[in-house]
Amino acid sequence: MSLKLSLATELKDALRAGEKCKLNTLRLIMSAINYAEIEQQKELDDAAVHVVISKMAKQRRESIEAFQSGNRPDLVALEQAELDILENYLPKQLSREEITVEAKKVIAETGAAGPRDMGKVMGKLTPMLRGKADGKEVAAVVTELLKQ
Repeated sequence: MSLKLSLATELKDALRAGEKCKLNTLRLIMSAINYAEIEQQKELDDAAVHVVISKMAKQRRESIEAFQSGNRPDLVALEQAELDILENYLPKQLSREEITVEAKKVIAETGAAGPRDMGKVMGKLTPMLRGKADGKEVAAVVTELLKQ
């Protein structure tokens, strides 16, 4: 079963169970997927759906930071609940050690020698880790490795 179909099934289950937060979050996901399909003029596969959901998760993380700095714990709790639901539909995120291993492989492949070669490394590494790791984390690891 595709991810899109399983989301629709879980939406119905959340509606029947009366889980308001999960229902609202799933509706947001389905809406974002529909907008992306209209924009790209094709039906999205599971990888593209993961990209949509990861964008939504990133927005929630940024909102949480903003609400924490604005001293709004009520909104932080709401965004965190939505983020937890979104993360259930994303692939398992790589740890820093796993990112480091992949980055070292790409650095060896490209022959990168210093910080000025970061573009070469990130150009190859980003598509490999898309959806599996946060871009900021990947960039931090690559910067750290290239400075050595």
